[in-house]
Amino acid sequence: MSDSQSSGGQGVKFKPFVAAETSMAEFTLRALIIGLVMSVVLGAANAYLGLKAGMTIAATYPAAVIGMALLRIMKGTILEENFARTVGSIGESIAAGAIFTIPAFFIAGIWLEFDTVQNYLIASAIMFAGGVLGIMFVALLRRVMVEDVELPFPESVAAAEIHKAGRSGGTGAKFLFGAMGVGALIQVLGQLKFFATSWEHFLSFAKTAIPLRASGNATAEGGMVLSSPGVSPAYIGVGYIIGPKLASLNFSGGLLAWGLLVPIITYFLAPSLMPALFQAGQLPDEASWITMSTNVWKFIVRPIAIGGMLVGAGYTLFRMRNSLITGIKRSVSDVKKAATGGQTAIRTEQDIKFNWIIFGILASAVATFFIYYYFAQDVVAALVATVVMIVAGFFFAAVSGYLVGIIGSSNNPISGLTLSTLLVAAILMVALGMKGMTGVAAVLGVAAVVCVSAAVAGEMLQDLKVGHILGGTPWKMQMGDLLGVLLSSFVMFLPLVVLQQGDINAGRMADPPYEGGFGGAKLPAPQASLMALLSQGIVRGDMAWPLIIVGMLMGAAFILMQVKSPMLVSVGMYLPLETTFAIFIGGLIKGGVERFNVKRNHNDAQKARVENTGVLLAAGLIAGEALVGLVFATLAFLEIPLFAIFQQPSFITSLAVFAFITFILIQIPIKNAGKPDEPAPPSAVF
Repeated sequence: MSDSQSSGGQGVKFKPFVAAETSMAEFTLRALIIGLVMSVVLGAANAYLGLKAGMTIAATYPAAVIGMALLRIMKGTILEENFARTVGSIGESIAAGAIFTIPAFFIAGIWLEFDTVQNYLIASAIMFAGGVLGIMFVALLRRVMVEDVELPFPESVAAAEIHKAGRSGGTGAKFLFGAMGVGALIQVLGQLKFFATSWEHFLSFAKTAIPLRASGNATAEGGMVLSSPGVSPAYIGVGYIIGPKLASLNFSGGLLAWGLLVPIITYFLAPSLMPALFQAGQLPDEASWITMSTNVWKFIVRPIAIGGMLVGAGYTLFRMRNSLITGIKRSVSDVKKAATGGQTAIRTEQDIKFNWIIFGILASAVATFFIYYYFAQDVVAALVATVVMIVAGFFFAAVSGYLVGIIGSSNNPISGLTLSTLLVAAILMVALGMKGMTGVAAVLGVAAVVCVSAAVAGEMLQDLKVGHILGGTPWKMQMGDLLGVLLSSFVMFLPLVVLQQGDINAGRMADPPYEGGFGGAKLPAPQASLMALLSQGIVRGDMAWPLIIVGMLMGAAFILMQVKSPMLVSVGMYLPLETTFAIFIGGLIKGGVERFNVKRNHNDAQKARVENTGVLLAAGLIAGEALVGLVFATLAFLEIPLFAIFQQPSFITSLAVFAFITFILIQIPIKNAGKPDEPAPPSAVF
């Protein structure tokens, strides 16, 4: 029976798994330490994944499995497991807020150098202020929202059932940790050039006469860049988790970019980009064609994709308009109920005291005022930005929590909510006469705090619902998350620095060298790039409007064609082809597993076991590659050169790696389908 059913829409009082009268270890030092470590590790892994692939995975399930495995060894209680998972998963929301906005300060040119002490302090203050606001807003709304029978909280129910199942024996830890080892090993071998991590080739078309304005016609040769999927367990794991339909949508954007727009634009621009070469009757070599195509993608196709992302984000919010409006209406009434509810003596209903909540909100508001004043150097603008942040932060925290209650945190449109705040803040800054870098910085500062606040609020409410089902103590979970936010906020900047500077150093050492860093091919950071471009375009007036408008029209066409996710297609255009291709491979593997389920006539219980095992394996592959990727980024950051097993590694070996990953993600889940008469486990929904 689901929690929504048992919560009592018909007068039946809900009873948690651990009764409110039960005295059980919960907020313990060991559970806190495990949670804090997971918060940093899973947050850093999601930062790695988000900057590279433009998406993150919910940390609730890996945190639940890891926490259960470790605390079982220590003979911990289920409430300790719940507490460790709560603290451990909050780092992912800090990471999501950070990667969506913090790199934008560098991409927009506000921070000429990223890795400075001053930037570290500002970024950490932004993340901490946003995180505290998110927790305080949710503490204000928790009681009403978690008890609402109309909010099913699908991911919270699944996470709670995982904890309950752990009491009877199985945790799935062997699948998660085993896959982490596989992902880590593949990443190590790829970095040491045991196999080629990618392959690309320029496919030439037939020679064609291209008109030149000044000198008649020239015989030119068009073509397109062919690319293999990147040999990346993380990308394949992402594709497996999101499934074949969404992975196909993401890959379709890559095909549009590299199979249509880049070849056409390169074909017509090539004579203008290299006039002397074409007029002499010569043609560029393969490396020059690839470089030219990459530049066309970077400077022309990507702005088009950003226009599509803008329309996609707006369309996502429009489709959720009823839920958004309902969430905003509820937020006002919920505050009134929370303020008059008083402090209950029942353990499972005790939140942080109301006066401390108000103090936390006011303290965060004061801190953000000084942050905005630092950026804007104007008291009025800083005050307006603070008011916008508080109002937008509260409503979007409420909306974020409401949407998590309906669709889960994995589908929460944080970037769309942040984009709405950014547009409002940008228009206000322009109205106040703020221009140049100070105006852009103030706009990004507002967006960053609201983004972190909304992300933390959604994740926090999801965890509080799990605690509501299991019988956790809300104020202890909220205090644990405050500690998790504090640590993650002052640590999360370090992985960003390592990834940014490490990629720059790796680019210098590469043969041929490439331009690394945020917004580059290896760290595209699509959401942050979108925030930077929009804030610059509105405040400074230097947006590439023709390309943006083309992209917006393209996004409108996607909507008219009833494309399920125009945002995902546009993100696919923005990401390198090897990334979307690898995600697509993961989606195909998941489709193969679903076909095997049908072929073997698996019932619902067997399908659920296959799903759970596959998701844990995919999450392990992601975490393994991400953590080792951070290690190698650190080595590049320190400019420590790596030895190469092969100077020219073969891509044939890479095909064997793909086959091995495919075997793992198909064979192991199918093998663990169990017998038809076994009871169904909880469905692990990411």
